[in-house]
Amino acid sequence: MIAIGQHYEVNELVDLVLSGTKAQLTPDSIHAICTCYDYLHEKIKREEKPIYGINTGFGSLCNTEIAENELQDLQENLLKSHACGMGDEVPEDIVRLMLILKAQSLSKGFSGVHLNTVQLLIECYNRGISPVVYELGSLGASGDLAPLANMSLALIGIGEVYYNGKKTTASKALESAGLTALRLEAKEGLALINGTQFMQAYGAFCIYKLTKNIQHANQIACLSLDAFNCSLSPFLPQTHQIRPHPGQKHVAAFVYENLKDSPIANKVKNDVQDPYSFRCVPQVHGATMDALAHIERIFETEINAVTDNPNVFSEDDLIISAGNFHGQTLALQLDYLAIAASELSNISERRIYKLVSGERGLPAYLTKQPGVNSGFMIAQYAAAAVVSQNKQLCTPASVDSIVSSNGQEDHVSMGANAATKALRVLQNVERVLTVELLTASQAIEFVRPAKSSSSNEALMVQIRKHVSFIEQDVYLGEVINQLNKDEILK
Repeated sequence: MIAIGQHYEVNELVDLVLSGTKAQLTPDSIHAICTCYDYLHEKIKREEKPIYGINTGFGSLCNTEIAENELQDLQENLLKSHACGMGDEVPEDIVRLMLILKAQSLSKGFSGVHLNTVQLLIECYNRGISPVVYELGSLGASGDLAPLANMSLALIGIGEVYYNGKKTTASKALESAGLTALRLEAKEGLALINGTQFMQAYGAFCIYKLTKNIQHANQIACLSLDAFNCSLSPFLPQTHQIRPHPGQKHVAAFVYENLKDSPIANKVKNDVQDPYSFRCVPQVHGATMDALAHIERIFETEINAVTDNPNVFSEDDLIISAGNFHGQTLALQLDYLAIAASELSNISERRIYKLVSGERGLPAYLTKQPGVNSGFMIAQYAAAAVVSQNKQLCTPASVDSIVSSNGQEDHVSMGANAATKALRVLQNVERVLTVELLTASQAIEFVRPAKSSSSNEALMVQIRKHVSFIEQDVYLGEVINQLNKDEILK
């Protein structure tokens, strides 16, 4: 059970959501939500001055007072007017993360929402009602306004959702699930759409994927190292003890442990040194691993934080309009994540290039009859194209800003754009690693009858369940795409 309100690590929470674990509020969260709601509504009754977002307009309309009999309309109009998402639909797994993360933020008791509002978010998640949300539309500053508005429309019975695997209207899905649409109260619309949950969800999902990608990159590199007849000495612990970065040490130890029983790795080498893409696996993969550890710490703080505005502090009798919705912290980390992930594909493509280059006893393009067969020539070519696109996608989004809301929102993070392109980078990394896996498994056959390590040979058994040694040219793109879907390395 996901205990909404409890502190979670990023990968822990993502794993729970992806496995379909149900969610519920903790008793402490229920108390905090109700206490804050009661305080806010008492405050509205006795306060003469306008309170931003509660009885005023939004953004540059913050000085426009709203009559008491229009407060509910104000919040629902906010959702409808701000639901301006465009582009491709956000993957359903990420939308489900958004629902949980928004409930998590509201559960802390600093947002002034009714208990029913948080519970309906959780029930939508539990019953598989996933609002249709779009990739484009957030500047990552006043919260992820457009995507969170699209998500929150479902709570008032508007917009489209996925339910039981089909796209339908929110009103029909709620009715079928036995749920009732909300009539929003003061501040609730603003609390729903102010926040960083779009960036959070993408970032958490990317952290989860990159954690796995690093593991896969390390394992595939071990196969490539033996296929290219590389020395094991660069992975001995002495080198990494005198430059003791945690990621570097971890990767070196992993490679050494995986190859120490390899007859190929342990035989005398003719080459004095190996190319950097092989010899420097600990330094490059390890740097990505250390970057990920830093990024994960930032996101762990964020997914357990309150990011809407204004914040309601019932114990201090304060309502503070500040800037916790600003996504700069996440934007920088998402750009960093994309760059760190991209390097896994960058160095992987270099290993592919060396494996197909006709060196160290391997035939050109890893085919028995080069000329009549092109072998893996264009597999490397395609991987290079993907790596080049990753370099383009790694141009930081966070260095950009654009003025909006008539100058009220005059600095924005562009963290949402950083988020969506980070996921594209990771998908490209997986594609390149798949090409390396296929290339290394083809190359190792030309080293036979020599044996690799026990772990590499076990991996080869797994690979051969999905793809055979390629004797003659085949429809190679189909093989690569299927191998990518099969997810041999889980």
